[in-house]
Amino acid sequence: MKKRQPKTYTRLTHPLVRDTRDEPFRRASWEEALDRVARGLQRNRDAFGMFACARATNEMNYVAQKFARVVMGTNNVDSCNRTCHAPSVAGLSAAFGSGGGTSSYEEIEHTDVIVMWGSNARFAHPIFFQHVLKGIRNGARMYAVDPRRTSTAEWAESWLGLNVGTDIPLAHAVAREIIHAGLANQAFIERATTGYEEYKKLVEPWTLSLAEKVTGVPARAIKELAHAYARAERAQLCWTLGITEHHNGTDNVRALINLSLLTGQVGRYGAGLQPLRGQNNVQGGGDMGAIPNRLPGFQDILDPDTRLKFESAWDTVIQPHYGLNLTEMFEAMEEGSVRAVYCIGENPAQSEADSDQAVRRMRQLDFLVVQDIFLTKTAELADVILPATAGWAETDGTTTSSERRVQRVRKAVTPPGEAREDIDIMCDIAARLGHDWKYADAEAVWNELRSLSPDHYGMTYDRLEEHQGIQWPCPSTEELEPTYLHSRLWEKDPQRRGMPAPFGIVRHDPPVDLTDEEYPIRLTTGRRLDSYNTGVQSGGFASPLRRGEYVELSPEDAERYGVVVGEEVQVSSRRGAVVAPVWVEPALRPGLAFMTMHFPDEVDTNSLTIEANCPIAGTAEFKASAIRIEKLPVATIVR
Repeated sequence: MKKRQPKTYTRLTHPLVRDTRDEPFRRASWEEALDRVARGLQRNRDAFGMFACARATNEMNYVAQKFARVVMGTNNVDSCNRTCHAPSVAGLSAAFGSGGGTSSYEEIEHTDVIVMWGSNARFAHPIFFQHVLKGIRNGARMYAVDPRRTSTAEWAESWLGLNVGTDIPLAHAVAREIIHAGLANQAFIERATTGYEEYKKLVEPWTLSLAEKVTGVPARAIKELAHAYARAERAQLCWTLGITEHHNGTDNVRALINLSLLTGQVGRYGAGLQPLRGQNNVQGGGDMGAIPNRLPGFQDILDPDTRLKFESAWDTVIQPHYGLNLTEMFEAMEEGSVRAVYCIGENPAQSEADSDQAVRRMRQLDFLVVQDIFLTKTAELADVILPATAGWAETDGTTTSSERRVQRVRKAVTPPGEAREDIDIMCDIAARLGHDWKYADAEAVWNELRSLSPDHYGMTYDRLEEHQGIQWPCPSTEELEPTYLHSRLWEKDPQRRGMPAPFGIVRHDPPVDLTDEEYPIRLTTGRRLDSYNTGVQSGGFASPLRRGEYVELSPEDAERYGVVVGEEVQVSSRRGAVVAPVWVEPALRPGLAFMTMHFPDEVDTNSLTIEANCPIAGTAEFKASAIRIEKLPVATIVR
């Protein structure tokens, strides 16, 4: 297949401004650029939204959400967590009270059964997958649940190839089999959970035969997974965007959590739930309060005592209601109730579902400021562009991984040109708007965070250095907590056990974008090994891994449409159309196609995907669009 030339992104080294969106950008001084930002935000104080950055440090995210709440007086702050793992946070919080994965990476090396559900970890999380391989070498059995037979599934004892959007029926059938086989952990259920009888009734109709018809997974494979998971002394259930990026993503997460509650596979070393994050600090961004419903340390904004604590520390009044999430802010742009956006290190013009609509909405804004390291597609829409330092190697601070581990990052190189630290930029804008924040360095920001977040109080920079990272919660400066969460559920003393974990009563809800005669192919999206987010940091570079973007079709569908590898086809959905070369993939079943989400410049996949959002988490259904494939004239074949 001939490779298309990917776009090479330009590193930002100087502030850029323009008077109108029709004009080209011109270089400006920092003083002029910051003054323009202050004026643009000032005139839109009542209609402001902040996009924070899941690749930047915890300290940056802390200051960003503080800027939104103190300087602009709003809780409208969010990040790409909304695009990927907001359903994980919502589901885990509803069950256990906190939104982090319950286990450490190390534990998967010492477990007995690993369930990879909706996760091609070998490609999407290759570092984590090394821990998985160690677990397999130590004797763990792995089960892969995914519509595609991925490279991860090649390492599995069994692959359960379900139909897209049928995760809840499959989970319910697994649960029913566990119950009917007498494998439910009744002692744990009675001691640590609520709602079991209602849950038992909920899953009862999902027999193995019915589940096979709905999900496409053979009944014997469902039974095998159920018995392996329930009988294991320790089992880990891992998931990624194949579970969360659906219009019912939170319900999908709750369905998986239910399996752990049914069997007691949580709250013990080696037994737990692991949502795998796609960027270095998605977990940390939420932990720092860069979300619309929680203050730093994942403390609820609706709690009066929590608000009082932060109001006293920040000398401000915090709005006693949830702000708008990323999805809702885009809807508010349409309505005109969000007219100014401060976007730090995010590229929603390329990463949002129905990206053409997202671009149109951002063009309607009165003022858009983008603070980034590259001239992204979103930056091209801005009024002011501020060049920042990279969150790795050019900045001091901390980040938090999927396993809740806070680790130090250190400045190692000098940033190019006039690029400045994110925190310094925000503090200068805050000063222009009447707030004089003086932070000597990143450690000063971190210590302010520690004083307000019990989960982080014991994590001084010195201790982070000493232990090479610490997992939260860490409320003490003397001791470390276990690597796993929710051991309280196993306490015999009800007082120490705390609130029980409720079973989630969730029901099957098929994908919104239905296939039919006009759009007969189900398109699902994900990451490939060479893809990283929207391609800004990894696109435009020579790589033996990178083949460019293409649409994967099954051999049967390729034959049906009369196309071969490298031939360009038009891929159309109810929202848009793109031209892409074909790759024939034997691992795909007939009727299923695959493309890379967000990433490619060559093909705008997100113009195809649907903006059908989870009502709880606001995450779009990237994983289930209906498309058609049209063969193009011979002259367009890529040779």
